[in-house]
Amino acid sequence: MVEISCLQKARAAYQPKLPAVFANNGISVTLKAGAPTQSVADQDEVKLLFPNTYGLPAVSFEAGGTLKSDKVIKVGVILSGGQAPGGHNVIAGLYDGLKAVNAKNDLYGFLGGPGGLIDHKHKIFHDAIINSYRNTGGFDIIGSGRTKLETPEQFDKVVANCRQLGITALVIIGGDDSNTNACLLAEYMLQKQTGIQVLGCPKTIDGDLKNEWIEASFGFDTAVKVYSELIGNIARDANSAKKYWHFIKLMGRSASHIALECALQTHANICLISEEIAAKKSTPREIVAAIADVIVKRAEKKCNFGVVLIPEGLIEFVPVIKALIAELNDLLAREEAVYEKIESIDARIEFVLGKLSEESHASYSHLPKSIQAQLIMDRDPHGNVQVSLIETEKMLIETVKTELKARAKAGTYSGKFSAQGHFFGYEGRCAAPSNFDADYCYSLGYNAAALAASGCTGYMSSVRNLSEPATSWLAGGIPLTMMMNMERRHGKMVPVIRKALVELDGKPFQTFAAHRDRWAVETDYVYPGPIQYFGPSEVCDAVTCTLALERS
Repeated sequence: MVEISCLQKARAAYQPKLPAVFANNGISVTLKAGAPTQSVADQDEVKLLFPNTYGLPAVSFEAGGTLKSDKVIKVGVILSGGQAPGGHNVIAGLYDGLKAVNAKNDLYGFLGGPGGLIDHKHKIFHDAIINSYRNTGGFDIIGSGRTKLETPEQFDKVVANCRQLGITALVIIGGDDSNTNACLLAEYMLQKQTGIQVLGCPKTIDGDLKNEWIEASFGFDTAVKVYSELIGNIARDANSAKKYWHFIKLMGRSASHIALECALQTHANICLISEEIAAKKSTPREIVAAIADVIVKRAEKKCNFGVVLIPEGLIEFVPVIKALIAELNDLLAREEAVYEKIESIDARIEFVLGKLSEESHASYSHLPKSIQAQLIMDRDPHGNVQVSLIETEKMLIETVKTELKARAKAGTYSGKFSAQGHFFGYEGRCAAPSNFDADYCYSLGYNAAALAASGCTGYMSSVRNLSEPATSWLAGGIPLTMMMNMERRHGKMVPVIRKALVELDGKPFQTFAAHRDRWAVETDYVYPGPIQYFGPSEVCDAVTCTLALERS
């Protein structure tokens, strides 16, 4: 028998809450369609690429009617991309929802992400499996993967495998790129008249998959609470030892939602917001100078310690570096055959330098060699630089140290600077989901089952009104095409779901901006502590500062 912890036993007994439309009547609901929709941008181009799914209406569930059916259906589910707390509860909610429609319905889990869907690797879920994973972190129930579903050959394999198993609906649990693939697959299924539905669920701890209908991606709540606990612990240590500046890089490649939320929860001395740096067109030198200014001010108060939060994707938002990375992405895609034959990193750097424009050559040549090497590492499956491998925190420590030495020499700084670098990423991706994420994910899955039973395809499961108690949440679906725009990938324009960046005129950032000058100089740390699963609702069920501010 597998040994489990006392917390696991207690969490297994937790019953996630559902929106009232499902909680009281199970699947006694009716689907209501709204007005036709359009893509968030590039309407003509997106409509041309998705003639069968473009313009679908947003839908919502209302009490009344029933989804119960004598027809037995089989649904397949995959976990795609990086882990996020609550994925298991999405599957549990999907399973329970399907069984509520018809106890004979089956749910298949494809192993290892989209690759399992292509390679025909799967398992059939039953009560014992589902019950052992309720309210647990991780994606280990079936595993995940980053295989992209984008070619007709792959789609044909998916169709063949689904037909062999009798599957008539697929649910893809993933982030913006995974749901972009779901959108492509849904369009293909309709074009070929396969009769196979495709639905998506919004997953990413980065928090950059959201809009009016998707108020939060699942996993964000849990991850930022884990990171904020760790940051609070480090802040307490810094305030106790009073001798270290801690530079903490946080996950969030394309947006700074995690860093911003952690700053709001902990009152770190400095938090860099990538979107603000891009808007101000800040140079690397200006960023370093701003950090040094705070360190000098705190040193004048005999506070030679502090906490700096750095978004993972910061380097891509510095305009001169962003332009460099875009050029590198195109260059390495165009010269891939020649580049791959070059063995040494020094030779690769020289090759790249010889191909860059004058401006990018200047930017690249002034970077430390370690960062030069990291910028030309293997790209991710989408053709982008893997920014999580770029040690931005160490680069900033070294450049700030150099700046402070110059100031000390000029007589404008007399403090002591010792720094520690950290990267908080994987620590938050598989934590046991908070009560919010346990409830939200279960609701997303249950809602996806209702969408499947209603015959919907090309939709993302949507549960809204999230700042209110779960019984007041609203269930429905949003067309995947509604979130699409055109972006450059691998050197060409392709349709993708647009990432939601931090809005500089939004309440979360404005709240941070109103307080950051005081947090910078004063030691005003807040210590959130670990996630609480049991106790007063204001402690256990509190939503993130971001969600509370956005929905207030």
